[in-house]
Amino acid sequence: MNPNHEDASKEVLAFKLGQEEYGIDILSVQEIRGYEPVTHIANAPDFIKGVVNLRGVIVPIVDMRIKFNLVNPSYDSTTVVIVLNLGKRTVGIVVDSVSDVTNLNAEQIRPAPEMGGGLSADYLTGLGTLDERMLILVDIVRLMSSVEFLGYTEETAA
Repeated sequence: MNPNHEDASKEVLAFKLGQEEYGIDILSVQEIRGYEPVTHIANAPDFIKGVVNLRGVIVPIVDMRIKFNLVNPSYDSTTVVIVLNLGKRTVGIVVDSVSDVTNLNAEQIRPAPEMGGGLSADYLTGLGTLDERMLILVDIVRLMSSVEFLGYTEETAA
């Protein structure tokens, strides 16, 4: 039994980036929206598309496909923004599509392997297995709060 996981089931929102399917804790999700034009910010990294005004809250929009080095992301009717509530911050992440909300029990979650590439194992909580599907489970709060991801900490953002 993996000590990092509770015995109870975990609800995750499944989404696609390229050919891979990822899962994040549903409790971090505020809403799911279609992609809309953003206001670009000068000197922002390429993966920060800009900001949108969401009911009076300025929300940075991060394209996860660019951050994870997926080639030529397109913006069409299936492109989705997942708006995350991260405590004091609201952030939108651009993904290719949203699949579903899934319950995973402890037996369906395997430890994350060490991997190179765009996503450090520090931000992976495990791999969820559902029949023929495999979800890469991401600690989205930890990832979006990381200095290397957005370039600032919670203290400087406040």
